[in-house]
Amino acid sequence: MVSMTAQTSRPRTRRIVVGLVTAAVAVGVGHLVAAIIEPATAPLAVVGQAAIDMTPEWLKSFAIRTFGEDDKTVLLIGMALIVTIGAAVLGIVAAKRPRRAFIGLLVLGTIGAAAALTRPGASPIDALPSIVGALAGAFAFSRLHAASGGAPRAPADGETSGEPAPGEVPAASGLLDRRRFVRATMGGAAVAVTAGALGTFLGQRTDADDSRLAANIPEPTSPAGEVTGAGLDVAETQPFFTPNDRFYRVDTTFVTPSLMADEWSLRVHGMVEREITLTYDELLARPLIERDVTLACVSNEVGGKYIGNARWIGAQLAPLLEEAGIDPASDQLFSRSVDGWTCGTPTSVVMDGRDAMLAVAMNGEPLPIAHGFPVRMVVPGLYGYVSATKWVVEIEATTFEREAYWVRRGWAQEAPIKTQSRIDTPRAGASLPAGEVAVAGIAWAQHVGIDAVEVQVDDGPWAAAELAAEDTPDTWRLWVYRWQAGPGDHTLTVRATDRSAATQTEVHAAPFPDGATGHHTIDVRVA
Repeated sequence: MVSMTAQTSRPRTRRIVVGLVTAAVAVGVGHLVAAIIEPATAPLAVVGQAAIDMTPEWLKSFAIRTFGEDDKTVLLIGMALIVTIGAAVLGIVAAKRPRRAFIGLLVLGTIGAAAALTRPGASPIDALPSIVGALAGAFAFSRLHAASGGAPRAPADGETSGEPAPGEVPAASGLLDRRRFVRATMGGAAVAVTAGALGTFLGQRTDADDSRLAANIPEPTSPAGEVTGAGLDVAETQPFFTPNDRFYRVDTTFVTPSLMADEWSLRVHGMVEREITLTYDELLARPLIERDVTLACVSNEVGGKYIGNARWIGAQLAPLLEEAGIDPASDQLFSRSVDGWTCGTPTSVVMDGRDAMLAVAMNGEPLPIAHGFPVRMVVPGLYGYVSATKWVVEIEATTFEREAYWVRRGWAQEAPIKTQSRIDTPRAGASLPAGEVAVAGIAWAQHVGIDAVEVQVDDGPWAAAELAAEDTPDTWRLWVYRWQAGPGDHTLTVRATDRSAATQTEVHAAPFPDGATGHHTIDVRVA
């Protein structure tokens, strides 16, 4: 005899499966259509990007601090969980009223289409992946709902409930219904997997990898000098140049833009005498400079990892603005990424003689796609959110009356990098042997330069650390302090003094709204 629990659990399980497969078909087909049109228009991608743009500043900052470069992956996992739970619930509630499923799919398709149409430069065709995905989901639901037997029908007068009596052998039709449902489920799952896999394959074929590999960066007319003595022969310290695959990445794009060099152009307009449009080849034909510049993210906590040093090649930005005849009244350069992110850079900083550039190469190779290929901005001395636009396609000379992406969310309009230092070795919480210990790390004050680094052990006096050679004031400086460590628990603290004779403050402040302050401190144990 079949228990009542088993009798009720089987229909519910079927309804959940109907909801899950319906959602999978909708997402998979939408992903495939987006791969044909533009990968960034996939339903999950456009909704994810909209979620990022609408997320309050405090939550974005929390995600960056907590998950770093994995914040988009965490968001995608969260969205997948929400879709899974929502699909299961929809399958249950729509069992008796299938119209609810069609209404739900219509709403989701509309949300995806609306999100796609809010993308920069969007056209009506960008809504197609969400619409086609919703229609495919509706078709899948209708087939699965029918195969599952639909909603249970109450017996009419004179009919039995259709349930077998105790000991009665189930009718053959029940077995056929189960087979029909399994076939329909497997068919829907096959469509979802095939569409998703094909969409991923097509999306990979349309990325910018081939374009990047084909890029031929000319030799710079003004090469950087040879770096001598800027590194440290100390284990577990930063190399002077950060490898491209270890360089920090913080941005707001849900899908990394895949921009071909031969399709790229930069428009310089606004408060200028003449508008200029540059292609990639025209940019490469300009005089190129090669410079070492350290970039830092304003989200970096004291002692944080969002900082890196690289050798960049690019065209200077100031001469381009002079050619355009920039209006002296323009105090802001409002740049835009191909994904719509905006950045406001003080015009005076770009025009003051520093090596602000439109970068095309990083550490001897064309820009990695994740770091802005084919072209990004690099401006020494400013936090990235006001200087380092990746995938840049537009620069408008304007004023600070116009607010860029992060400024609208409360961050400062002008954000010079603050003098900071960090202990890289030993690690916080390390157990060390007594004797000489190399305490080492980095210090930075871009476009000002580091003059001194000091280390304090417990509450003792500040002691000068040895500084590695300076490359340029626009790069970090490595340092080491040889500590004669005695047994016990100890606290190590570092501070830096820049070339303006300003010593970093010990007052702790969070990154918001213009960069963190405070001394980096770690605790260690010496045996």
